[in-house]
Amino acid sequence: MPIYNFSAGPAVLPQPVITQIQAELPSFRDSGMSILEISHRSDLFAQVLQDAEQDLRDLMAIPDNYHVLFFQGGGTLQFTAAPLNLAPHHRIGLLDSGHWAQRAADEAKRVGTKVTILGSSAANHFNQLPTVVQPIDQSLDYIHLTTNNTIEGTMMTRLPVTGQVPLVADMSSNFLGEPYQVSDFGLIFAGAQKNLGPAGLTIVIVRDDLIGQVANLPSMLDYQLFAAKDSMFNTPPVFAIYAAGLVLKWLKAQGGLSTMTARNRAKAALLYDFLDQSQLFTNPVKTSDRSTMNVPFVTGQADLDAAVIQGAREHGLLNLKGHRLVGGMRASLYNAMPLAGVQALVDYLAAFEAHHR
Repeated sequence: MPIYNFSAGPAVLPQPVITQIQAELPSFRDSGMSILEISHRSDLFAQVLQDAEQDLRDLMAIPDNYHVLFFQGGGTLQFTAAPLNLAPHHRIGLLDSGHWAQRAADEAKRVGTKVTILGSSAANHFNQLPTVVQPIDQSLDYIHLTTNNTIEGTMMTRLPVTGQVPLVADMSSNFLGEPYQVSDFGLIFAGAQKNLGPAGLTIVIVRDDLIGQVANLPSMLDYQLFAAKDSMFNTPPVFAIYAAGLVLKWLKAQGGLSTMTARNRAKAALLYDFLDQSQLFTNPVKTSDRSTMNVPFVTGQADLDAAVIQGAREHGLLNLKGHRLVGGMRASLYNAMPLAGVQALVDYLAAFEAHHR
């Protein structure tokens, strides 16, 4: 029986990548040393890091005036790093689209940043994206937004018009799964454990004129310092960068982001089409704001939801339990999830519905 992992993160990795990791683990590039034990100062790792950055630049068409930085601490650490580095006047705007946007606001406030909510969909239980209140104060240091809301199942494909105020995007859960133009943002950050690799790595893409504005920052949060040190101020997450590099090469071999976007939209459409015609399951998200990455759905009965999750597990469909804040079920359809996995899920849900109707 095939196993399909619908976890929201850490999430499914491409099988060819796992196979390559397994094959190379005892001796990386015939060095006699595992990737788990090579020096981060070695020529072996220098090539890994250089390749990962170049492949990412190629896939996302990252302009030359943007730095690509490799951080630890997850996307959550960037909730602190971004206001420290990019908000010299300690004033930012934020679109409140759910849990992770609110977490970003809380962390910014902890370092003395005033946060102005420019729009919120809390009144609609975050089942749609917020509408931006215009006009936008042009004295704000930047505006924070979450491009994909993993818990609530919404995704932003149209960006707000902000004038001269830079956009800072938490792209953690649709990074490399949905196309965006990097030059539309001042800063993009993303935890790797959704679409890119194992937990422990965070990518930061930042426009070079926005860094170096604030002196005496904590070293591990200083974009300027990490740029100057090529992300090696301290020991970087060697294995996580290596694994992410393999995923990037896999993405290029698949045809790049245009191919992955088409696949992701086809997978999401398959599941949404079933949910929309179902008499048992519902998806609460406004149709135009639906995520292609994370699809929440419910039966409306907690005991029936639990039965769905248990039965799915017995059919090899794993990690469908919804986030504790919203309950129900959630299927995460990241790049490495094959169409066959989504078809297996739809077939199972259809059979469950027929049995419980």
